[in-house]
Amino acid sequence: MEQAERHITGRDCNYGVYYLLALNLFEKAILVMPNMETENSNISRAEELKVLANEAFKAHKYGQAIDLYTQAIELNTENAVYWANRAFAHTKLEEYGSAIQDASKAVEIDPKYSKGYYRRGAAYLAMGKFKEALKDFQQVKKLCPNDPDAARKVKECEKAVKKLKFEEAIAVPESERQSIADSIDFHSIGMSPSSSSVPIQAVIVAVTAAIVAVVVIVGPAIATTITGIVVAVLMVLGVYWWGGCGGSGVFTKGRKLELEVEPQYSGARIQGDVITLDFVMKMVDDFKKQKCLHKRYAFQIVLQTREMLRALPSLVDINIPDDNHFTVCGDIHGQFYDLLNIFELNGLPSEENPYLFNGDFVDRGSFSLEVILTLFAFKCMSPSAIYLARGNHESKSMNKIYGFEGEVRSKLNETFVELFAEVFCCLPLAHVLNEKVFVVHGGLFSVDGVKLSDIRAIDRFFEPPEEGLMCELLWSDPQPLPGRGPSKRGVGLSFGADVTKRFLQDNNLDLVVRSHEVKDEGYEIEHDGKLITVFSAPNYCDQMGNKGAFIRFEAPDLKPNIITFSAVPHPDVKPMAYANNFLRLFS
Repeated sequence: MEQAERHITGRDCNYGVYYLLALNLFEKAILVMPNMETENSNISRAEELKVLANEAFKAHKYGQAIDLYTQAIELNTENAVYWANRAFAHTKLEEYGSAIQDASKAVEIDPKYSKGYYRRGAAYLAMGKFKEALKDFQQVKKLCPNDPDAARKVKECEKAVKKLKFEEAIAVPESERQSIADSIDFHSIGMSPSSSSVPIQAVIVAVTAAIVAVVVIVGPAIATTITGIVVAVLMVLGVYWWGGCGGSGVFTKGRKLELEVEPQYSGARIQGDVITLDFVMKMVDDFKKQKCLHKRYAFQIVLQTREMLRALPSLVDINIPDDNHFTVCGDIHGQFYDLLNIFELNGLPSEENPYLFNGDFVDRGSFSLEVILTLFAFKCMSPSAIYLARGNHESKSMNKIYGFEGEVRSKLNETFVELFAEVFCCLPLAHVLNEKVFVVHGGLFSVDGVKLSDIRAIDRFFEPPEEGLMCELLWSDPQPLPGRGPSKRGVGLSFGADVTKRFLQDNNLDLVVRSHEVKDEGYEIEHDGKLITVFSAPNYCDQMGNKGAFIRFEAPDLKPNIITFSAVPHPDVKPMAYANNFLRLFS
């Protein structure tokens, strides 16, 4: 009996333990269930936001798409698709630094997610970082070995990297580089197939460098035959040079000939050295009809502009007399017909109606040559009628990718590619209006205490560096938060209202005007009214749907009057028509 009781008691104790365990699990389940419901609700809501973001993206509302993808990420941080999609939207807004960060997070979440590598590779590509892009596209091919599109893109990327290595191998050090402009006389240009004057000495050096590059790329075996042929050419050129022929151009035979303007040429002509308004208007009218300007006159415009720009300081002070006005325009980006619309709305440049064009005249739009020659011609006609500032797209690296280099090579020739690159290095970096308004293409600096005298002292006559004051003037952007942050572009930095305020106080200025960013209304007022962004390329790249804007300042108070305008029709030549084939492949 006692044994039975003890047995029953023990069994009851076991039941008690089981009951307590079950009760504990039940309580936990009750606690977890709401969390599971919340998590499921968050995931569902995140998917709804992703759908809305995708719709905004398709409507080219990339800023709105980024906001919606961000909300989806806040609800579900572990979905690689959201990060990759937001990276793509950043790329569309040229925020390549942010795109790389987002795509990197996508592949961190899911190392087998091919689109993450693809988005990051495309962002690297847009920044001209071909080697980094190749690594990502090779990973795409590895993950998708049977995808012919991935294989084709890797092949194109490999070509770009090989070309880059070739260019690095034959590059002449900056200190040894000769000015292409100094070798050109637009009155008397050497007779050669390209109508340019290239010293034989330079040809010999270039060909020798090419041999070295060929050996580097294809190896000594294949290079032997090529080298033999090139050595024979070098011998002929060497004998010609050392024989004292005295020609300053290849095959000139010691004499220079006038660059003939063909009798059948019916375009605009410059009479003598003076560029007149009549010439400029005839040239503009020809451009509207998609006619070309003769190389002889294009040389004259570019070379005369170079001489003017070289004489200017890196920071130009502009005086606007009382009761006079002054117009500041933002990015034009090769949108020639929209440039003409600005002149239609606001009048032609003149001493009584002066303009400042604040950089990024070229690239993306397919009428960049027409834009730059028009602006340069007005500068030659009346130097005080138009002022020009350098933007981040007035550089070799940008022009090589985004179309200007290809356009110049197509419409003129290779000599002009080098000439424009040289002239762009002469453009001033910033302007100050009546000691009150600071105008710069990009933005402010990574350190406090920068004075206007520091900007004046910048040696600007070279390609933009990737850091320092010159880089930040061309690349930086404002941000809503105080302080400083990383650049969404991957170059320069982001700066807050406090940074703007201190810069203005340190230099006794009232306002910063900058460009560099597309804005829906063509402009945006930020940083407690102390900073204005102005963008003058409406419906940017024929797809953004934005307005353009320019700012008229009236002296003496210089209160900004912002005028907005819409895009006008242009001939059926798509944006990026002359861009790097490789870039268009990934667009």
